[in-house]
Amino acid sequence: MGKLLRRLENVLAAALLAALAILPLLALASRAFLDRAWASAIPIVQHLNLLLAFFGAVLAAREGKLLRLSTGELFDNRSAARWVGALAAIFTSFVCGLLARSSWDFAQLEREFESKFFGEIPLWPLLAFMALSFVGVALRVTLRSIAPVGGRLLNAVPFVVATMFFTPERWEGFPAWPFVLVAVAMTLLGAPLFAPLGGLAVMLFLGEGIPAEAVPAEMYRLASSPFLPAIPLFTLVGLLLTRGESARRIVELFRALLGWLPGGTAVLCVLSCAFLSVFTGGSGVTILALGGLLFQALNADGYKERFSIGLLTASGSLGLLLPPALPLILFGIAAQISIEDLFLGGVLPGILLLVLMSLAGMAAGSFSKVPRSPFDRRAALGALWEAKFELLIPVVVLLALFSGWATLLEASALAVGYVTLVEVVIHREIPIGRELGRVLAECATLVGGVLIILCAATGLSSYLVDAQLPMQLLAWMQENVESRLLFLLGLNLFLLVVGCFLDIFSATFVVVPLLLPLGAAYGIDPVHLGIIFVANLELGYLTPPVGLNLFLAAYRFDRPLLEIYRSAVPMLFVLGLGVLLITYFPFLTTFLLSR
Repeated sequence: MGKLLRRLENVLAAALLAALAILPLLALASRAFLDRAWASAIPIVQHLNLLLAFFGAVLAAREGKLLRLSTGELFDNRSAARWVGALAAIFTSFVCGLLARSSWDFAQLEREFESKFFGEIPLWPLLAFMALSFVGVALRVTLRSIAPVGGRLLNAVPFVVATMFFTPERWEGFPAWPFVLVAVAMTLLGAPLFAPLGGLAVMLFLGEGIPAEAVPAEMYRLASSPFLPAIPLFTLVGLLLTRGESARRIVELFRALLGWLPGGTAVLCVLSCAFLSVFTGGSGVTILALGGLLFQALNADGYKERFSIGLLTASGSLGLLLPPALPLILFGIAAQISIEDLFLGGVLPGILLLVLMSLAGMAAGSFSKVPRSPFDRRAALGALWEAKFELLIPVVVLLALFSGWATLLEASALAVGYVTLVEVVIHREIPIGRELGRVLAECATLVGGVLIILCAATGLSSYLVDAQLPMQLLAWMQENVESRLLFLLGLNLFLLVVGCFLDIFSATFVVVPLLLPLGAAYGIDPVHLGIIFVANLELGYLTPPVGLNLFLAAYRFDRPLLEIYRSAVPMLFVLGLGVLLITYFPFLTTFLLSR
């Protein structure tokens, strides 16, 4: 029975994601060839994305892939891990109860008002699905808990308490700080990140006497955003590339083109990781997919092991500033500025970071006297021909987008269609049928773990804005910080800490609403602010003690964390120099915007 349920869930998730990719393509084809827009396609896609977000969260809970801080990995003692896991599960169950109750109340409210989308489809069943999803997440988190059976049954108690007793009438005026302390503690102990974010949002609204339906209302607004479906689609592109042989072809191409350079193997590692991370974002797929292959290549060429680990750990998040990287899309949604402008603004800063990392690799190659291979024009042309389809992916996407022929959502769907054609039909490396279905289900699971955080974070940011925290912070900054340069330095330090402890997805929707008025007050271009933001959080992935890439590298290379720390620190300084240049020389961001 369990296997059948799992299979049905995977089929449903794959079908949702496939529909999400196909409908924008049909809309694009209708407009291009029939000269007639299919107006209903995009609203349907937006609400399919809502279903995918919350159903994907259930699958992520099933697979234990709800995103959390890496601090939980610091508990080596099995007994301590058992207690920590039980506490995190209890807390998550309680928050799921809060969110399930508020989502159900929101659905009933919309049912009374007879709200509809696409003019004729009732909205309330979709909102009720949100509530059921939180029930499913609580159940799956409980079943995965390593607590004894009796302890698992106790998880139902906080869920029921949350759904029955937490109402504005009971909690208006109740101080929020005890829950804030609990949420912070649970976050550090490894609770899924959506739980403290969503729980704080609900409890803060309840403490003000505001119905908790405000949180699912914000979740619905974000999950049905016209731009958000681009995130699962670009993520699917990245997974399709890693599942086939595309990564190998890209590596062989850079090897053929750059092997003659001093440190050429290190440069090919940097460029290969950057190419892949453009499409996978900060999910860690790059380190897991390419780490083993590139580590062997560096070792074979005689690079020192510590340098090899540090280079690959740092390169795992390179590419986040290059279009069409997911963090740029997220910042555009959160800040409500042009995503196309962010794509252009990130090109030169992204290239700068690649150049700095490549120079570090070349210096290491020269110092270690790594042998160089002579340039072979025939081999280079052969590798170029073999990787021609992969190299065309960003060209297809950016031409479609900047020519005005396709919207961002349609361009992302076009990328999925193109890569599917390459991997399934041309190269035949991903068999159509069960294997392709596995990739779709895996993508839905990965995306669910991300989108549920975004939804929870937007609820919290809504409270912070309602409480006028950005305006209070702005007033304090203007009173105490007069220098623009001093503000930028403080911003760098603040974002470095944020990037160390929060993933880039949740940080975007929590922090960006606070930064926008500050950036405007100090005369910082919003696109430049976005590039500073993403660059700093990219650096945060590499910052000890809990940067995400550090833990992924420890897992992939089977090395102790302290050894990973020592290996990564030199690269942290290299990328830190790049972030400072990006911050204090805004023309790197604005140059292409002015052309």
